Amino acid sequence: MILVTILKLLIAHFIGDFFLQSKASVKHKEKYKLASYHLYLHIVIHIGLMFLVLWDVSNWALILSIALTHLAIDVGKILLQTKKNKRIVFFVDQILHVLSIIILTSVFLNDGYTFDIQFDARTWLILTLALFLTRPTSFIMKTIFTKWNISKLTKDNASLKDAGNYIGILERLLVFVFIITNHWEAVGFLITAKSVFRFGDISNSKERQLTEYILIGTLLSFGIAIISGLIYNYLQYYV
Repeated sequence: MILVTILKLLIAHFIGDFFLQSKASVKHKEKYKLASYHLYLHIVIHIGLMFLVLWDVSNWALILSIALTHLAIDVGKILLQTKKNKRIVFFVDQILHVLSIIILTSVFLNDGYTFDIQFDARTWLILTLALFLTRPTSFIMKTIFTKWNISKLTKDNASLKDAGNYIGILERLLVFVFIITNHWEAVGFLITAKSVFRFGDISNSKERQLTEYILIGTLLSFGIAIISGLIYNYLQYYV
């Protein structure tokens, strides 16, 4: 089934781009551009992941096409990216990666394609969206928030290392589960609970910018999780 294959390839993409790519490798690519060995190692990792999730050597042409397209997109990103356009280039880059997977899979495979899997299509759909709500969404939000300098807003108010990142991941996964199980009231309860804990920080800070920063982050995190849940509720009838 084409949709299952697309979902598997998206999982491989998320793992390769957001879990198995370190900050050091990204900086190396930005510095040395086409001469960076991390660029080509990154593609090799993606090829290995795609073979792993599909577990079918006969799909080598599809995998190779996606890998070459991924390389071309990354090369374009490296050559065109500047400090001023870094955020928008990141989003264009990810959109192109997702579109290339969808288009190339549709071109190489037809409706008669079958694959022996242990999970049904709905399970793969849940796994794909749940994975997206972890590090990929955290990275997306981090990219958006590079517009503001949080260090100037928080000053000496120390926090646990990566605490905000883990809180965001957990809250998005909870919202996603609540929506796909049709418990919207639980989403409201979660928002209320977080607001209570955050109220002291916001009221004591006396900083309008920090208040706006917290509100934008909360709404953005919940918004992405809600949209992901709605996507599942819509696509489940087609798988």
